[in-house]
Amino acid sequence: MDKLANIPYAQIREGDTAFYKRTLTERDLILFASVSGDCNPIHLDRDFASESRFGERVGHGMWVGSLISAALATVMPGPGGIYRSQELKFLVPVKIGDALTVKLEVLSKCARTRGVTIATIVVNQHDQCVVRGKAVVIPEEGAVTVDSFQLPEVAIKAEEAVQG
Repeated sequence: MDKLANIPYAQIREGDTAFYKRTLTERDLILFASVSGDCNPIHLDRDFASESRFGERVGHGMWVGSLISAALATVMPGPGGIYRSQELKFLVPVKIGDALTVKLEVLSKCARTRGVTIATIVVNQHDQCVVRGKAVVIPEEGAVTVDSFQLPEVAIKAEEAVQG
């Protein structure tokens, strides 16, 4: 089984970077809509989306935001960290098949709160910045190593899939 390990507060340095990668699939789009309740037709209805400014369906902005959460939870600072806040600016739409890379960069540490401010930048396979922001997290003080949680397989019924 894979392991996840954190980076304790004392080991984090300004300028440290970490990366997390994920590609938006049709399945991700449907599951995110189902879990979040965001059924905006720009995401789910091919006909509606084809008439939009984007000309096709686009991924949920907060799906991209959730990748930042995953990066903070699994890469830097990792397990046990507390996600305090996030600023996001959505710059370019994400489409099915886009390969995204989340780049985290430590901007500063606060000894009083034990918080770490991290730049959160997401780029697509064309190196276009799709989301930019900053997060504040409180890393664990000590080392944490845990087994990676095995997520259950989720099935999507055909009649619940995309319209159009």
